[in-house]
Amino acid sequence: MTIRKSILVLQFVLILSTAKVFAYTENKPGISASTNVETAYIDSTIILDSIYTSPNEAFDDIFSEKFDSLMNDWYIRTAYNIDSTRVPSSLDQDPHLSQECFSVESPFGTIPDSVFIQRLQALNSMIDLTYNESVKKMIEFYSVKIRKKVEIIIGLANYYFPMFEETLDKYNLPVELKYMAIIESALNAKAYSRAGASGLWQFMYGTGKKYGLEVNSYVDQRRDPIKSTEAAARYLSDLYNIYQDWHLVIAAYNCGPGNINKAIARSGGKRDYWSIYYRLPRETRGYVPAFISAAYIMNYYKHHNLSVSTPSFQLHSDSVLVTEFINLKQVSEALNISMEELRELNPMYKKDIIPAQKNKPYPLVLPIEQITKFIEKEKDIIAHNRQHYFPDNRLKEPEAITTSSSKSSNVPNIKGKTKVSYTVKTGETIGQIAEWFNAKVSDIKYWNNIRGNIIRAEQKLTIYVPTGSVDDYRDLETMTFEEKQRFIGKTKITNIVAQEETETDFIIHTVKNGDNLWDIAKEYPGVSADDIKRLNNITNTRGLYIGQKLKIMKKS
Repeated sequence: MTIRKSILVLQFVLILSTAKVFAYTENKPGISASTNVETAYIDSTIILDSIYTSPNEAFDDIFSEKFDSLMNDWYIRTAYNIDSTRVPSSLDQDPHLSQECFSVESPFGTIPDSVFIQRLQALNSMIDLTYNESVKKMIEFYSVKIRKKVEIIIGLANYYFPMFEETLDKYNLPVELKYMAIIESALNAKAYSRAGASGLWQFMYGTGKKYGLEVNSYVDQRRDPIKSTEAAARYLSDLYNIYQDWHLVIAAYNCGPGNINKAIARSGGKRDYWSIYYRLPRETRGYVPAFISAAYIMNYYKHHNLSVSTPSFQLHSDSVLVTEFINLKQVSEALNISMEELRELNPMYKKDIIPAQKNKPYPLVLPIEQITKFIEKEKDIIAHNRQHYFPDNRLKEPEAITTSSSKSSNVPNIKGKTKVSYTVKTGETIGQIAEWFNAKVSDIKYWNNIRGNIIRAEQKLTIYVPTGSVDDYRDLETMTFEEKQRFIGKTKITNIVAQEETETDFIIHTVKNGDNLWDIAKEYPGVSADDIKRLNNITNTRGLYIGQKLKIMKKS
């Protein structure tokens, strides 16, 4: 009798666990009637632990790599003070929930799902804050696995979020969209992705120009907090006019409208994020859960015993328009402000130069207590060491400024090295070339003014090599791929793949915009993403680039 009862209970639980539960839906006034707070909710917290509204996937590898790359700048290591005690933060708020739910002593794994659901409900968001297993895992990722990085982000949020909120409100957008910048850039204004996206909102060059952002040798407004947020708000507004669903808007911001449209078409016209989930690129599948989790952690970080890491630069700042070109070093010397602080406050100026003119002024951001001093001394500051910084009162070439910059510059050292030329062959990557020449990828990109990681066949590269080994490295120009790999002690591919190449005919697939391995595999019956990875010696699934040639094994 006991066994029979157990079986009946198990069947009941299984039936419940396979159902989609949206027992709680609270309509909210706002941009659209369709926007509401939607959570998986049921009175029984025992059953709740096994019921979710979306797939169970882990995205730690993707987001860990992204956060590491976005936050691995000098200021993360040197310019922040991690406090052992909590610093008062404008982010702190009373969630109006029972304090019994918020014991910071409780390990993450012991917090019941009902607590997370209550907390998300209390945010009263205009965007659906669905709770599910993917969201829970991202909350754990933020609160446990990258705690120190999140503490830095919390400190930065006190500086950037007021700017974001003002602009989002101006465009009548949900202010919760500010959390997207955490996922995009980790609130690093100088963040630069492998694909070439830049700034807090990670605009590509073309999209940035489309939305009015200036990018030239001296200025990159994708890194300007005010200008880039204005552009992001306009872009988000345009996306909402297309999809009328904030989850789809957030996803489209990550992977582009083209990928969203393809996912909608492949799912039979469904226009709900969770319905097209598996049709999306893998990173985008994790993007909305990461957004929801970011909203959670930025409001409830104190309940997970996270501290605030305060930036070394002044959080209270203002800007003044300058009408003559000026070097930030002139400002630093005249007002006794560190260059590091000036660069943090003015990340849009690539070469420490503000190329202002009377007919085209630019803003200079300063600690608020320095604004009056600058206005009073502006003429003296502009004249300070002017002949040194601007000989004959003319702008120097950006390259000259870079090479003569401070000792902390990241300019590669070429002393004791000789310049050689190398012609890129079809299929070669910048990483491979860096290995062959025993150079850093960043150095090769700097020497050749390359943004991103895309190079093309027949492209001429300048590379500096040790003077005593010039002849050896020059020989790389005429070597085959296999010879180059042997030169550094590697082989091209595994024996298994080599055997397959001699015995099998292949289809060549050219990577297009929006392609990923999983979508490519679907185009060829019987071929899996792992097949493509193995055959093309791909270890980083995010490393595909437009125009890349992939071998696809023909299947009978």
